[in-house]
Amino acid sequence: MGSDSDLPVMAKAAEVLEFFGVEFQMAILSAHRTPVETMEFAARAEEEGYGVLIAGAGMAAHLPGVLAAHTSIPVIGVPIATGPLRGEDALFSMVQMPSGVPVATVGINGAKNAALLAVAILSLSDPVLKEKLAAYRQTLREECRRKAKTLAQQGYRELLQGKSEQ
Repeated sequence: MGSDSDLPVMAKAAEVLEFFGVEFQMAILSAHRTPVETMEFAARAEEEGYGVLIAGAGMAAHLPGVLAAHTSIPVIGVPIATGPLRGEDALFSMVQMPSGVPVATVGINGAKNAALLAVAILSLSDPVLKEKLAAYRQTLREECRRKAKTLAQQGYRELLQGKSEQ
C-alpha cells in the first residue's frame, strides 16, 4: 500500500488471503516517497516467489503502475477513496495505464475483490487452492439462494431484519 492510511481498506485483502491460506506480505511502498525501494521490490518480486501483487493507492495512485513497470507478474490495483475526488482519480489512474503495462483494477476500496482475483490467478497452478475457491463460490451461491427464498416466502421486511442483525 502507498501509505498506512490505506491499511483499513487493504486489511480486507489480508483477511481473504488468510481465509484461503495464501501466504502474503504487506508493505508500505510509495511511488513518490520511496521510488527506489518500490522499484527494487517489484524487480525482485518474481524471484522471491510472489505470484501476484495487490497494490492499493489513492489520489494519483501511481503505485500499481510503477510496480507493473518493473515486473512481469500480474499487478492488481485497488483505488483507495481518499482526497476530494473520493477515489475516482485513483481509479482512472489505474485503468488508464499505457498499452503494454497493464494493471488489473478493481472497484474503489475493492481490496476484497482484489484478493479474490489474486486467489483465482494463483489457483490456476494450485489444485488445492482451486478447490477452496470453488467451495467458497458454492457458499456464495447457497447464501444467495437462501436470501432469495427468505424474500419470496417471508417478504422484504424479514430479509431487512436479518441484515440488521448481522
